This record gives sequence, C-alpha cells and structure tokens, in this order.
Amino acid sequence: MPRAGAAGKSSDRTDIFGATYGRHMANDIPKHADFSDLSAVFLNGTLKPSPETSNTQGLMDRSIALMRDLGVSVETLRLVDYDIAPGVYPDMTEHGASTDEWSAKVWPLIDAADIVVVGGPIWLGDNSSITRRLIERLYAMSGETQDNGQYVYYGKTGGAVFTGNEDGVKHVAMSTLYSLQHIGFVIPPGADCGWIGEVGPGPSYLDPDSGGPENDFTNRNTTFMTWNLLHVARMLKDAGGIPAVGNVRAEWDDGKRFGFDENPEYRQPRS
Repeated sequence: MPRAGAAGKSSDRTDIFGATYGRHMANDIPKHADFSDLSAVFLNGTLKPSPETSNTQGLMDRSIALMRDLGVSVETLRLVDYDIAPGVYPDMTEHGASTDEWSAKVWPLIDAADIVVVGGPIWLGDNSSITRRLIERLYAMSGETQDNGQYVYYGKTGGAVFTGNEDGVKHVAMSTLYSLQHIGFVIPPGADCGWIGEVGPGPSYLDPDSGGPENDFTNRNTTFMTWNLLHVARMLKDAGGIPAVGNVRAEWDDGKRFGFDENPEYRQPRS
C-alpha cells in the first residue's frame, strides 16, 4: 500500500471496507463507501410532542443528515406522538390495553431497519419515561425470530443519542446500549453521542448561545458514531448477518448444546 505523501507515489489508501481515501475524496467522504442499500430509524424519547422543539432531535438530525448524504434511507419518529401502551408484550391490546399503536405504526419501521438509534432527554440523570417505555417495548419483541431461527434483532446495529443539562449522558447511554446488546443488537465502538450543559439551569442544546451545535467533542462523537454504525451495518449486511450457528433457540429447545458441556465434573482429576 502506498505511503501517504511519499514522493512520486499516489496518496490514496484503501481501508478494509474497500473505501479509497486520499486525493480523490470529495468532502472527506470515501468515493467507494456505498451505504445506499442501508436503512436506519431514529427513535426519539422526547417528552415534547410534535411540532415542539426537541433538543434531542436537533442532535439526532446531525447524524441523520450525514447518513442521508451517504444515501442511507432514514426514518425518524417521536414515540410521544403515538399511543403506545406500557408493557412487555408485542400487542398490549391482547393484555388489557384499550389501544396500542406499537405493532401497526412503530414496529414495522424498526423491523425493516439495519440501524436503530435510540435517544432522548436526560431528566434527574436518567432516561425519560418515554425512552424507558421504548426499551420495554423493544424487549417485548426480543423473543420473535427471523426465518433462520435467530432472534429478531440479530444482524441489526444499535446506537444512542442523548441531550440534557448537568449530568447523566454516559449513564443513560450505558443503560441503553446494554439493553440493546442484550436483546440482540450489535453495538459498534463509539456507538453513542450526547450533549449536556453546565450544572444548574441553563440553555439546552438548540438554545441560542448554548454552544451545543458548535461543540467539537459532541460533533466528533456524533460523526464517529454515525460512521461506525454504517461500517458495522455494512459488514453485517454483506455477511448475511450473524452466523446462525450456536445461537438458535429452537435448536437448543430440541436438545442441541453446540458443544456446551453440561457435566464438566467428570473432567476434574480425582483427588
């Protein structure tokens, strides 16, 4: 591979994803980075119904704009705009709820997406009630399976975006990303971004003079998160997802153990 800047040689370099970087780049975007067959959905747990200003949406929109510039099909929605019942079943009308728009209006967007980004505001150092309800409803679907027998989130990539004041951005990202990986999502490195203001009352991300949209740390993390989500989603799609070996529930229920030793004591040396 040519060394960048070497005299008399090309300054281009090609990474492991086949993307070529160097003098042929336009706007710092690799010319061979093709994400046009990927889809993403951003799920905003704001407490503010549309069309009120959502600071979390403002930060999400930075990642969304980059994805769309790269040809990704992106959907975004606020959970508070929908009548989503609390609970941990796919359709809560079958468990006492009078209405539940989850299955008809929200779940199809998640089911179709390669990338799912969960976000919301931070209140008292923690997730909003809407974000927590979203996590519970995502968990409600985790027992569903794909055609290959794997759980439904296998092969999807997950990320997190949060805004607030004072503190809590890493705490809520930690909780959210743990939940996503536990139910089957693949979490890339640097899969979260956020912005928080100073301790005490003060401006929110989109407020004038907040410094949020200009914050280099937030902008860097948002950019890195977006690209890492795309890179991992690209690898998963090209590989056909996670191999369906050793992780199919129906096969476990049928008695297969995939090499797991249920009686390891016989291997121990006798005293």
